Amino acid sequence: MRHPYAARVGIFLIAIASIAAVVGCGGGESYTLTISSTAGGSVTTPGVGSFAYDEGTAVNLVAAAEDGYHFVRWIGNAGTIANATFATTIITVNGDYQITACFGADFMVATGSLHSVGLRIDHTVVCAGDNSNGQCDVGDWTDIIQAAAGADHTVGLKADGTVVAVGYNYDGQCDVGGWTDIIKVAAGVTHTVGLDSDGTVVAVGDNLYHECDVGNWTDIIQVAAGWGYTVGLKSDGAVVAVGVDNCGQCGVANWTDIVQIAAGWSHTVGLRTDGTVVAVGLNDYGQCDVGGWANIVQVTAGVAHTVGLKADGTVVAVGENSVGECDINDWTDIVQVAAGLYHTVGLKADGTVVAVGGNNYGQCDVSSWDLT
Repeated sequence: MRHPYAARVGIFLIAIASIAAVVGCGGGESYTLTISSTAGGSVTTPGVGSFAYDEGTAVNLVAAAEDGYHFVRWIGNAGTIANATFATTIITVNGDYQITACFGADFMVATGSLHSVGLRIDHTVVCAGDNSNGQCDVGDWTDIIQAAAGADHTVGLKADGTVVAVGYNYDGQCDVGGWTDIIKVAAGVTHTVGLDSDGTVVAVGDNLYHECDVGNWTDIIQVAAGWGYTVGLKSDGAVVAVGVDNCGQCGVANWTDIVQIAAGWSHTVGLRTDGTVVAVGLNDYGQCDVGGWANIVQVTAGVAHTVGLKADGTVVAVGENSVGECDINDWTDIVQVAAGLYHTVGLKADGTVVAVGGNNYGQCDVSSWDLT
């Protein structure tokens, strides 16, 4: 015979099950994943916007670049992404996360002390500004995939991994003719640095402060060069530096989670995976006051100013502004920035270029450029 309370117990258990379904008992909490992208591409899976997922869900991420652009990395809560440098990867949702897919243009700008450099999408190069040492004599360059500029010299990385350079060569900073298998270059004031495909580094030029003593570096993925010092970013997000350290510009040993570095005259800047920025070194003009920056996707450093590109295409800057080098508040639709001695250059998504700051040598005469 059925127990007289069986029916009530059954109803009670059904009620408990219904409550569990409403509050998600046993299914974990639900979190929001907010996804955005910079100019030059989009996120095709799961898309751009906000999405709700149960705790612990592994979400496929797929970023697709537009013509003339390439995928660079994910920033934001990138520590939860399986590989933040892969366009196709997975993120595990264990909280409310915000991530951004960052894209870079196949065309680019670079700045020396008193000259500006533009790399066209057809892999040719254009220059404006001081040419007293032949640093703008790049009209015959072809097959260039990256450009860098020092104080008075210009460096070009060719598609075959070789390197060319023009300009002031008193210290041998242009002696790059024997380099091969190079994947990135950087130009300091009087020295040049190359990143080999195997993660090692080569350098030529002035070595007064041992800024070229990089022969023992390994596992490097990016290099930057300032006045008398060299900085390297390792694949694990750590940073190394050699050279002059009179202002603490080489004090990067405790940095972690860095995805991009920049070297100014005497200060060093690092972009973190979460889109925040750190800086060390000379700060007499406030060029290291970047602690409040957020949603940054690229950084660059001049002699005494620092510039950051935000995910929405706007730009921020701190530091010396004696000739308007930080007057970038009205810039929009920017995809890359470069900082020279006392000028700043911005590359727009449509391939045109803007510039502010000192123009005594015509280094800001870039309004006619179309790099696409």
